[in-house]
This record gives sequence, structure tokens and C-alpha cells, in this order.
Amino acid sequence: MNLICKKIVSKLIKKKLKISIAESCTGGLLSSAFTSISGSSKVFNLGLVTYSNESKIKVLKISKTIIKKYGAVSKHVCSDMVKNVSKISNAGISISVTGIAGPSGGTKKKPVGLVFVGIKKGNKINVNKYVFKNRGRLYIQKATVTKCLRLVLGALK
Repeated sequence: MNLICKKIVSKLIKKKLKISIAESCTGGLLSSAFTSISGSSKVFNLGLVTYSNESKIKVLKISKTIIKKYGAVSKHVCSDMVKNVSKISNAGISISVTGIAGPSGGTKKKPVGLVFVGIKKGNKINVNKYVFKNRGRLYIQKATVTKCLRLVLGALK
């Protein structure tokens, strides 16, 4: 994880881009991965942990209707999270994460391990859906962070 983060920070510095993050199920782990790298202060703009629906609504301005209709763990909410953190921070690249890390909270339609990751670079937004194996909460969180870092690295190529 550390190596990927170092590469990302280096690429962001070279490209003179800032990154911002809105994360839920990873609880700050993604932001922590960036801020653990020396020099990240040049590129890390903002990291929000909007864990509750209330914080998604109040801080990220996610519509209550969207959350009610699709649930906080959905492509729609993830997309709005990345759009809105990008607006708040004015960063060149933004990332959002929402999911179910477990051990409870899953259903047949939305199992533990379901995660949505949104990336916005410029005007382009991609939201990806993943279902990680249910090997425990920390496993899902770490697997999500690793996936996020790989997606950011890919977006910077």
C-alpha cells in the first residue's frame, strides 16, 4: 500500500494536482494512507469521513431522497459523494467510497463486502462496484483502500 501511495503522491506533485477524498466504510483509512507519506501535504487537499447518513446529507449535500431511494451504499450516492467532495475541495482528482464492511449490515441484495468507489478527474466520473470476500471488517477496509489506490494510479496514467 505504501509503495502505491508514494507513486501517487509523486505523480500528483509532477502533474500539479491535488486530491480530495470522501470516505464512509473505510473510516479514514484511505486518507491515512495518503497522509502517512512524506510530502503528501503538497497534494492532499481534503479528507472527509462521512460515515453517517446525516453527515452525507449535511456535509456532502447528498439528497435525502437519493439515500432513501437507493440506500447509502449505492452507485448513486457514491457518484454524488465524489461530485460534491470535488466541488467542496476544488481538487483535480477526487475519490469517494461507500460500502458495507461488516460483520453485520449486509443483505442478500447488498452483502457484507459490497463497496462502491467513485473517481472524478476533470469532468470525468467513474463509479465502480466491488464485492470483497467477507474475511472480516479490517480485511474489507484494507482491500477497499488498495483498490482505491490502484484506481487513482490508473487515473493518473
